[in-house]
Amino acid sequence: MKTRSLLDRIYAFLNRRAVYHSLFWLALYGTMVGTSLRQGISVETTLCNETIQALFFAGLVYFNLLYLIPNYLARHAFIYFGLVLAACAIVTPIEVLVLYLVYADSPEYQATVVDQQVRIYLGNVFVTILATVLRVIMDWWRYQNEKQVLLTQTMQSELRFLKSQINPHFLFNTLNNLYALTLKKSDKAPEIVLKLAEIMRYMLYECNERRVHLSKEIHYLYNYLDLERLRQPKEADIRFVVEGHVSEQLVAPLMFVPFVENSFKHGLNHATTGGFVRIRLSVQGEDLEFFIENSKVDQMPRPSHPRSGGIGLANVKQRLQILYPENHDLEIVDEPNRYAVTLRLKMV
Repeated sequence: MKTRSLLDRIYAFLNRRAVYHSLFWLALYGTMVGTSLRQGISVETTLCNETIQALFFAGLVYFNLLYLIPNYLARHAFIYFGLVLAACAIVTPIEVLVLYLVYADSPEYQATVVDQQVRIYLGNVFVTILATVLRVIMDWWRYQNEKQVLLTQTMQSELRFLKSQINPHFLFNTLNNLYALTLKKSDKAPEIVLKLAEIMRYMLYECNERRVHLSKEIHYLYNYLDLERLRQPKEADIRFVVEGHVSEQLVAPLMFVPFVENSFKHGLNHATTGGFVRIRLSVQGEDLEFFIENSKVDQMPRPSHPRSGGIGLANVKQRLQILYPENHDLEIVDEPNRYAVTLRLKMV
């Protein structure tokens, strides 16, 4: 996290126009001065000569950045390159004339300047095109970062929408369970209310975070299953086993409950005898495996009245793609008398 924050600050600093323009000119000027000094030219002559060239470079570069690129590069590439060559052809004689006049007391250097007109022209073309390449790279870099920010915002909005579906749905189902139990005038009403309160507290407050402690998610599953056991027949086989060491691992909230809810809704609720829901959650470091299987009846009874739709497997798959795009594996086995789901996660 600290590394990422440092990289973000570096990017924000380098993305300032004054910063990357200054770095460009410092690097170019330093290269020009160093090249001249290595050729044995005196320091005084080098600084004078390279300063004049840098000023002409700047004129060409900013004419290119402010006028040629916005008006011609994207729509008329060939015209753009022609105008670059033409601009350099116009500026080069003026630059040669200025250097010629500056070294009026040195006929030998004046002759050298005249002889090097082609080199000066090619240098102007090179620096102008270099500025274009760097501008394209910076624009691409900025576009990629803006695209990533937009993608992140879209993903967060989509996650909020998906979670907004989950919380009211499970609250509705839990209240339905409580209603069914109160009809039976169960003596366990205080226990039911306590577990319901814990479930509601978890859904309404703690699930607003992007990640929650795995131990809290497991505790929520225990409470959910306890409520289901109260309203299921005594012979129903409901098991939940946790294997491995659960410590401070973080996981997306309410990731496993849709599978549990569906196992009752489409399985155990319709079983007459021998129905089961078996869950195993295995943890090894940051690797998690969630396995759930439930019994199925040969033919599902037709509903006597319309019911509100469940969360659905599509919602779970969508959340997994957003939250764990490269760190999950979902396997589903649908057999005549058994339905099983295996979800493997890398808790990163």
